[in-house]
Amino acid sequence: MIFSIVLLVLLTLSVLWNLVSLIGSLGLGDGARYMHTYGPRIEEAVVSREAHAVDKIAVVPVNGVIVGHAAEEGAFVSAELIKAELRHASEDDDVKAVILKVDSPGGEVLASDEIYRAIAEFQKKRNGKPVVASMGDLAASGGYYVSSPCRWIVAHDLTITGSIGVIMHSWNYRGLLDKVGVRPEVYKSGRFKDMMSGEREPDQVTPQEREMLQALIDETFGRFKAVVAEGRKWAQQKNGGAGAALNSDWVSYADGRVLSGTEAYKLGFVDQLGTFEDAVERAKKIAGIPSANVVQYQQRYDLSDLFRLFGKTDSRVLRVDLGLEAPKLRAGLLYFLSPTFLH
Repeated sequence: MIFSIVLLVLLTLSVLWNLVSLIGSLGLGDGARYMHTYGPRIEEAVVSREAHAVDKIAVVPVNGVIVGHAAEEGAFVSAELIKAELRHASEDDDVKAVILKVDSPGGEVLASDEIYRAIAEFQKKRNGKPVVASMGDLAASGGYYVSSPCRWIVAHDLTITGSIGVIMHSWNYRGLLDKVGVRPEVYKSGRFKDMMSGEREPDQVTPQEREMLQALIDETFGRFKAVVAEGRKWAQQKNGGAGAALNSDWVSYADGRVLSGTEAYKLGFVDQLGTFEDAVERAKKIAGIPSANVVQYQQRYDLSDLFRLFGKTDSRVLRVDLGLEAPKLRAGLLYFLSPTFLH
């Protein structure tokens, strides 16, 4: 009886919550302009307030490995969520600037590029709200890729950044199959259809296949360098020459090596050495506002999400907690990733 009463109360609250959300989405409530019928649901949390401040600076966190959609559990951030947060900031007239708070080793190439494009388009809209990147402990590879279109980049002296490059990962387990007496039978439509298959003998990988894969890597790497060059040049123009310009030999440092914040500043990859508070002050200056309340976006959950958890089961999966979260790299995908910090 007690369980039934509790369940009935939860169901009632869920219905009321969904009704309020529906009213807001139809434009009948105060929060109507912030409601969406698509994508992740976003809510706003106050980080700090200033006396008599009306304007806001929105913080968009990029924490963890960058993926396209938030299907995985653990230390991941999805491009879908970042784009939803930027939409939210764009529609809120009180938001005058955005701080991209980056603490990421990078991630999927396509997901990183989606975030890059979303930030670039956000800044070029009619309202022209600037985005300031604030780098934390780690902003390497894809973490730097998504920072490069920002109007201003602030890094701590000890921030680990750089690692500009592309990696494709796979495993060859044919030797293990031979040991246990398993022999694959493959039927394919073309000679390259099983390229990168882990079942093939290592000596079956032809030079032509390696050249094709390397050409793909090189093309994506060229895109990375172009994004960096275009982003830094655009920022210099918008800032009237203020900030750091890329060194003439910056490309020679785009070989996958990691850089400290100090090294990155000397090479022109970042505009300023400082903390998150320095990024807030810079955002105020660029936006031309004397004071602002700092708010942070996060994904909102309601009772309907709680009920969905009841239908999930993980009984066939054994999890071992080693005190770290290893990324689930998928074979055949390209990554802007700094694997040094993930092993």
